[in-house]
Amino acid sequence: MALSHRLEIRQGQGLVITPQLQQAIKLLQLSNIELDAFVEAELERNPLLQRDEGEHEPAGEVEAVRDASLTHVDAVADTTAGREMDTPHEDVSPGERATGDGAEAGAEHAGGQIDWSRAGGGGSFESDDGYERALTDVPTLAAHLRAQLVQAALSPARNAVAEILIDAVDEGGYLRLDVIELAERLGCPLEMVEETLAILQGFEPVGVFARDVRECLALQLKDQNRYDPAMAAMLDNLELLAKRDMAALRRLCGVDDEDLREMVAEIRALNPRPGAAYHSEPAETLVPDVMVREGLGGMWHVELNTDTLPRVLVDQRYHARVAKGARTDQEKTFVSDCMATANWLVKSLDQRAKTILKVSSEIVRQQDGFLAYGVEHLRPLNLKTVADAIGMHESTVSRVTSNKYIATPRGVFELKFFFTSAIQSSEGGEAHSAASVRHKIKGLVDAEKTEADVHSDDAIVEILKAAGVDIARRTVAKYREAMRIPSSVERRRQMKEAV
Repeated sequence: MALSHRLEIRQGQGLVITPQLQQAIKLLQLSNIELDAFVEAELERNPLLQRDEGEHEPAGEVEAVRDASLTHVDAVADTTAGREMDTPHEDVSPGERATGDGAEAGAEHAGGQIDWSRAGGGGSFESDDGYERALTDVPTLAAHLRAQLVQAALSPARNAVAEILIDAVDEGGYLRLDVIELAERLGCPLEMVEETLAILQGFEPVGVFARDVRECLALQLKDQNRYDPAMAAMLDNLELLAKRDMAALRRLCGVDDEDLREMVAEIRALNPRPGAAYHSEPAETLVPDVMVREGLGGMWHVELNTDTLPRVLVDQRYHARVAKGARTDQEKTFVSDCMATANWLVKSLDQRAKTILKVSSEIVRQQDGFLAYGVEHLRPLNLKTVADAIGMHESTVSRVTSNKYIATPRGVFELKFFFTSAIQSSEGGEAHSAASVRHKIKGLVDAEKTEADVHSDDAIVEILKAAGVDIARRTVAKYREAMRIPSSVERRRQMKEAV
């Protein structure tokens, strides 16, 4: 077969993702903090952009009647051009409003669910600056320990050792440093390091500077004058306490049943993480991107949180000045690129806000039962259902729901929390969400008051099937273990010991 060169013309279709399209896709999945940082960088880089500091009306509101379609309105401030960036002017003419289409592209679905422990309470969206300051002004553990070190008035050598030991304390209050290695490194006697450590172990909170859980609990018992040989024996066998092997503990401690119960109660009252009340970094307040409140007639009002939306303007007047003054091709190209980038950013922010509002509104419409009646009415929901309802791609919905939070009358949740797997109904009716089934299992366990009330996994399966939930025993065990609920045998043992 002879080889030859030739030219051919072929026609085809393909999707080309431009750099600006890639950036627009990236904006969808940024959290409000990441987005603000991105916009701040663009403001520093682009002289044609400026932040809009004016007051604006709420970003947009949606009223969703149950089983009715939702409508939405624009959610971004007007892109009217402001005054010049270099000198103030009073005769500034309004600029043009920038509009544009959104960007969608394929991506892997990244599922996720928020932990119930993160859910806040209440449906009020009123800000409380004093409360937020109280959350963020928690002193660090190191600062608290150093304040006590000043009052201890140690010698310079011991003070230097104490500073190193304080730096080696973790967030729980435990010492993560070997005293022998520290003595060798500093070239000082081991006795001096241990004596300094003994002084520091008398600091508040009680139990700090312990090297393990046993020592932490022992320090707290000594402070309460309750550390005796029986307690020492129990602390030496904490693994037996974890297994609830009371017979072995009673034999090792040399006490009767009543004394053993009192000792166990005292151990449980101690704090295994004395430094947990302090933070190495200030606590961050979770700011929701979307807010939902209940209106009249069973309607839900969905609106964007304007505090999380960065507002930028394109300064048309300043652009006209610099474009007129550009002389070289390089200067003209720079001005043109800045203008294109500024318009793109305004359009992308506008489209991002509209997309978040649209997706959130559909989620509220799908999960109105949860908002009205609680977690037992949480419906199974996936990305495809929402995407088909609003005419978007699944990847777009996945990006929008990543790192976005919604404030509801039942707490603050990540948008991905509302996407749950489905468990089929035993009666052929509507499927149940995994979250609602877990809530049912927890409710059954919480209702157990005596040993006779304890349900085995098989009994829970039968109860759920009678309620219309078709679930396997291994699924019940998996959900129970995920919620850290002990087995029925362990729960009966706990109740017996409590009596």
